[in-house]
Amino acid sequence: MSNIKERIIGAVTIMDEKDAARFWEIIQVTFRNREWDAIPEEEPDEIDLAMLEQIQNNPDCHEFVSSEEAMKELGI
Repeated sequence: MSNIKERIIGAVTIMDEKDAARFWEIIQVTFRNREWDAIPEEEPDEIDLAMLEQIQNNPDCHEFVSSEEAMKELGI
């Protein structure tokens, strides 16, 4: 599983029910009418590979924020 997916799961895990419901609404509104199977999968380019390497090797890429801080940054 990718780092971002793990971070999303971790964030949802610590949310209270109200925040989780709001997050689900955001997902539904953002991704409605999209057919996931129709989205083509692409190979990572040099930038993607560099970012993945940073995620694996840079300890600063392993810092997490609280759900409150994330929501404040997102304006939620």
